[in-house]
Amino acid sequence: MNYILSDGNQRESLLPFTFTRPVADIRIGILTIREKWEKWLSASISSKTQDYLYEKFPLKIEKENLIIHACYLPTQELVNSITSLKLGEALVSNGVPLAYATSDPEQLFSLSDYRSVSFKGELFTVENTWDIFSKNGQALQADFDLLTSGRKSQAISKTNQVANPENIFLEEGAKVEFSILNASTGPIYIGKDAEVMEGCIIRGGFALCNNAILKMGSKIYGPTTAGPYCKLGGEVNNSVLFAYSNKGHDGFLGNSVLGEWCNMGADTNTSNMKNNYAPVRLWSYKTEGFAKTGLQFCGLMMGDHSKCGINAMFNTGTVVGVSANIFGSGYPRNFVPAFSWGGASGFTTYLPKKAYEAATAMMERRGFTFDEKEKNILDHVFALTKKWRNY
Repeated sequence: MNYILSDGNQRESLLPFTFTRPVADIRIGILTIREKWEKWLSASISSKTQDYLYEKFPLKIEKENLIIHACYLPTQELVNSITSLKLGEALVSNGVPLAYATSDPEQLFSLSDYRSVSFKGELFTVENTWDIFSKNGQALQADFDLLTSGRKSQAISKTNQVANPENIFLEEGAKVEFSILNASTGPIYIGKDAEVMEGCIIRGGFALCNNAILKMGSKIYGPTTAGPYCKLGGEVNNSVLFAYSNKGHDGFLGNSVLGEWCNMGADTNTSNMKNNYAPVRLWSYKTEGFAKTGLQFCGLMMGDHSKCGINAMFNTGTVVGVSANIFGSGYPRNFVPAFSWGGASGFTTYLPKKAYEAATAMMERRGFTFDEKEKNILDHVFALTKKWRNY
């Protein structure tokens, strides 16, 4: 059986992160959703997503295909039910399809065309942007258990102060010296060739993925994830950085999500709670209005390739699109469209040519190439988001 992860109906609710990737490539916990399913199923999995993303994320189709909606994270019970499906069957929970087996995955799905198989178990879903940080603790624990089961951690240096060492795992090549690691409130996972510099204070859960760096004297409150090759520093609370992004200096980042190739200038601060303690509303691309999160704590959602200058400030519940460049004093508005250039005093359009020059330079520093595939995706995003740039 060929496995495919579908965006389903969740793509719009997960913008700006899904402008540049399928839902399956959202990181929550330690792994992306795709990586979780691939480990559970021991298979390579492609995505059913937007046409303009297929050049980078190609769809693989075979005679028998099992389509799984990517907003559902794997559990043993869900995996068992999905892998038992036969052609023409759909796994359904309370009338909502979770997965279906088909010979034609490009055919428009209609539940009436399938024999329904009921799923009664609990579901772990990622349906909104704020789920990524608010459910990160649950996902981090599940990934920690999955990745470390039956394995032995590298030795923890005696220069560190440690609480609950059995809840700490260091992969090969990981470096941690002269730091405080408290895993009593959640696991601490340090990935392959990642480094925790001296003087860091970490309260789990925390994941520092492969080749990522936690800068000297950082203060980390879990559950927080720094994806592969990220640089993290200052004070961070309950936040997720997908990969290749930098928040390497002092300043506060709380209850926030950063995509890939983001950079936050020194002393950037995010507000994660309103002064009147009211629930936070967050810009929704789906409704083009502000959605109720039901959360008292919600900080910054920043799409891929966006940057901010030193001393930048973000108000509670701010959404920044793809390839925005923010600078200057004061708070910018709490929805900054993709390809915006400016700050509190106003914005103009960030011309793609200039944005691509910055992306090329940043990616080259990490040994990656800003190629035609990346450019074509961002060209499409620029066109898609034009209606929100009134300048």
